[in-house]
Amino acid sequence: MDLLKPRRRPLRLGAAVLLLLLSPAAAAEPATGGAATAASDASERAVWVWPTASHRVIVAYAAPATRYGPGHRGIDIAAPIGSGVAAPAAGIVAFSGRVAGRPVLTIDHGDGIVSTLEPVASDAAAGDVVRGGERVGTVAVGGHADPDTVHLGARRNGEYINPMLLLGGIPHAILLPCCA
Repeated sequence: MDLLKPRRRPLRLGAAVLLLLLSPAAAAEPATGGAATAASDASERAVWVWPTASHRVIVAYAAPATRYGPGHRGIDIAAPIGSGVAAPAAGIVAFSGRVAGRPVLTIDHGDGIVSTLEPVASDAAAGDVVRGGERVGTVAVGGHADPDTVHLGARRNGEYINPMLLLGGIPHAILLPCCA
C-alpha cells in the first residue's frame, strides 16, 4: 500500500443520507403527500413559505445534544399579536387546540413532515385541508415564545429538524478565491 496516495473509501450510507438532507435539492423536496397532494400544486411543494409577514428570526433553532436534552426545537419569528399566520405548505390540519394552556396548530404535510405553529388562535379543525400560504390563524399569546413572536417547529418522521431547511433559509458555504 502506497502511504502517499490517498485511499478512496466508499461513501457510507449515513454520510450519503446526511449529504442528501443538507443539499439544496433536499430542501426543495415536496413537503406534501398523501391526501394533501390532491390539495396542492407543484409551486406549493417546492419550498415552504414563511408563515408570517416577517422573516426576522428572533430565536434560532438549537438542536438538543440528546433526544430529551435542552434545546430550541424550532424558530421564533417576529409577528405582532393579532397578525395573520399562514400554513407553511399544503397539508391537513392534524391538531388545532390548546396544549398546556397555549393555542397550537399542527399541520401534517405528508411524507413524514409535520409543522407546529404556536401560539396561534385558529378556527381550523383536525382534518381540514390547507394550501401553502393560506391564512390559518392569528398570533395569540402564551407558550414559551416571547410576546409578538410565533414559534415554527418542524418534524421529519418524528424527529425535530431545523425549519430553515424547509424554508430554504440556510445559507450554503461559498468558496472564495484565496490570496495569490
